[in-house]
Amino acid sequence: MQKIIAKYALTQGGWKANVEISIENGRIAVIRPVSANVLPTVGLALPAPMNLHSHSFQRAMSGLTEGRGPESCDSFWTWRRLMYRFLDQLTPDQIQAIAAQVFLEMLEAGYSSVTEFHYLHHDAGGIPYAKLGELSERIVAAAKDVGIGLTLLPVLYQFGGLDKRPLSGGQQRFGNNPDQFSRLFESAAEAVMSGPADFVIGVAPHSLRAVDRTGLELAISLAKDGPIHMHLAEQVAEVEEVQGLLKARPAEWLLDNYEVDLHWCLIHCTQMTFKETQALASSGAVAGLCPITEANLGDGIFNGTQYLSLGGQLGVGSDSNVHITLFDELKSLEYSQRLRDKSRAALATSDHSTGRVLFDAAAKGGAKAGGRGSGVLAQGELADILAIDIENEWVANRSGDMALDTLVFGGNGQRCISDVWSAGRHVVKQGRHVGREQITRTFIATMAELEQDL
Repeated sequence: MQKIIAKYALTQGGWKANVEISIENGRIAVIRPVSANVLPTVGLALPAPMNLHSHSFQRAMSGLTEGRGPESCDSFWTWRRLMYRFLDQLTPDQIQAIAAQVFLEMLEAGYSSVTEFHYLHHDAGGIPYAKLGELSERIVAAAKDVGIGLTLLPVLYQFGGLDKRPLSGGQQRFGNNPDQFSRLFESAAEAVMSGPADFVIGVAPHSLRAVDRTGLELAISLAKDGPIHMHLAEQVAEVEEVQGLLKARPAEWLLDNYEVDLHWCLIHCTQMTFKETQALASSGAVAGLCPITEANLGDGIFNGTQYLSLGGQLGVGSDSNVHITLFDELKSLEYSQRLRDKSRAALATSDHSTGRVLFDAAAKGGAKAGGRGSGVLAQGELADILAIDIENEWVANRSGDMALDTLVFGGNGQRCISDVWSAGRHVVKQGRHVGREQITRTFIATMAELEQDL
């Protein structure tokens, strides 16, 4: 049994001082008060959130797509073309090495776990590997090696657009017809079952652009009671394409035609009307937001103030992994609302400060979206715990909601992370992942191989 003595802890019942947290079999066994004379082992203990949306392989592209392309105005669509060219080079070994580095960086950033929106399934040209779930197995292997909690979402990707045009170029590595996807899902599920007990399998119909009704309904049936994630209403051009062929906006069409409920997580949703925002908030689904990537790709701004005021649930993810940092994702979400509305403390409530609202939402919404029994520090929950050093010039021994505000908005929150536990696995100590040296050495060698061909 592991024991953590926290000077302060954000528990299910609110902030508590002088707390002992006992961990047994990956779960929180006991939370109890201790004497103020007992020397704490950590400053702040927080529920470590789940990163609810990641494409791990894109981490290798960070910094490679910031030049001006041939168009007068670069966009998501020009970035996507570069991504497809990059894809053709990746081997299974390289994909695993990149994923391991990404997962390490997520843990060091304060995430306990990740929902991997995994759509890279085949070899170059769309040729299946001898083992159909080869790359799903590589993602699971990377997560096991690094010790991060994993929700794996095999992605169904059928078409290059709503007109059902065939996949081409790098897209071919994503593609499956419904029958092949069913077999791939089974293989991915077996890989997940080989991992720790906290690993979860779900499913992701990629987007309304990439699946038809048959594919969408297949994906929903495969999920059973597991998570269902889907890209939705990310770009103006996407909205226009869906309107042109389905005669409705993406969020409108999906919410009108399917029973979207607590098992769903809809990613981005940066192009929604108030009516759509209201419908999503009342559905029980989680809005999966990736503010840093959404800013990097010029997606737009989520209707956050409206959505939370209507009781909606949200979480955050690192998506393209251009920059992996929990606290900056939260700050970027809040600042986007302030810039749009020319306001301050946009997401704060009468009860809680901005940092507290953001952190609570990310912890609870992320856990729900990933089908993970975490998100709060409470007996019986997975021991996903984030420890913060407060005896420094950045936090300066602040506590309570003020400490969270400082971590989110002070600019140095990540430097204050001392420890992270994922389902009781003590994977970050003194701010560094316990296996950093070897994992990072392999990643650097992998990048050297890739950049020879760029």
